Amino acid sequence: MFIAIKTEDGTIKGKISFYCKSLGVSRQAFHNYLKSKDKPWKYQSLAEVMLSICAEDECNDTYGRVRMHQALQLKQPEGIPIPSERTVYRIMEEIGLNHKPKRKPNGITKADKEARKSEDLIKRDFHADKPLEKCVTDMTEIKASNGKLYVSAIFDCYDLAVIGLAMDTNMKATLCEKTLENAYKAYPAMGGCILHSDRGSQYTSELYRKAIQKYGIRQSMNSAGGRCHDNARCESMWGRLKEELLYGRYDTEKLSVEELKTIIWRYYNSYWNNRRICTANGGLPPMVKRKQYYSSLADAA
Repeated sequence: MFIAIKTEDGTIKGKISFYCKSLGVSRQAFHNYLKSKDKPWKYQSLAEVMLSICAEDECNDTYGRVRMHQALQLKQPEGIPIPSERTVYRIMEEIGLNHKPKRKPNGITKADKEARKSEDLIKRDFHADKPLEKCVTDMTEIKASNGKLYVSAIFDCYDLAVIGLAMDTNMKATLCEKTLENAYKAYPAMGGCILHSDRGSQYTSELYRKAIQKYGIRQSMNSAGGRCHDNARCESMWGRLKEELLYGRYDTEKLSVEELKTIIWRYYNSYWNNRRICTANGGLPPMVKRKQYYSSLADAA
C-alpha cells in the first residue's frame, strides 16, 4: 500500500524498484497487489451475515468465533459457503466483532455447618442423556439502585435450559422453594430427577427439603469440603448472564430491582432458552435441542 501511494499506483515507474528493494517486496508481489486492491472483499457477504446475526439480539455481540461459526451453520445463508472457525475469527477481527470476557462472578451462598447434608450424586459429571435427568441450581446477587436483587435458577444439564426461575430482594430459603415450585409447574416430569446444589443454608433448610420431597426429586449437594467445581455448571451460567447481559451494557446500580427483573426474565425465557447459540448443544439453543430430542422419540415410536 505504501509503495502504491508513493508511486501513484505504479504510474511513477522509476521509483518502483527503489521502494520494493528498500522494503523487501518483490515487484511481482507489488503488481499482484495493484491487480487485487480494487476488487471487492471476497468475504463481504459473509461479514454482512455476521453483522446481521449480532444485530438480531443485543446479547449476540458476545459471540466468539465458535458460537459465530455455529450460528452461521444454523442460519445457512443461501449461496454463501461457511469457512473454517479460523477464517470466521479473522473476519470477525476485520469487522470489529471481537469479544473479550471482563469479570468473573463470586458465589454468595454460605454453608450451614450444623445442617444435615445430602450425598453428592453428580460428582462433577454434568452430562445428561435426556431432559429432566440431572438439574443444577444456585443463586446470584446483582446490585440495583434501590437494593440488591437475588436471582435463583434451575438449569437442566441435558440442554442447559432454564426450567425454573425466581427473583427477590432477599436470599432466604423461600426464594429457592419458589424456584423449585416454578420449575415443577412448568415441567411436572421432573419428579425423580437429580437436583444438585451447593451446601448453602438455603438448600439444607427444612423448608427446601420438604419441597424436594413433595415433588419427588432426588437432592444432591457438593461433596464434603467441596469446591466451586462441584457446581461448576451453575457458576458458568451466572458468568454467562453477567458477561453477556450486564457487564459493559447496563449500570445495574442505576436500575431499579423491578427493571432488573424484567431484563433478566426476558434474557432467560426469551433469549437464552430459545435463541442463544449454545456451544455445548452443538450450536443449538436449548429448546431447539429439546424439541429435536422429543421429535426423535416420536419418530422412533
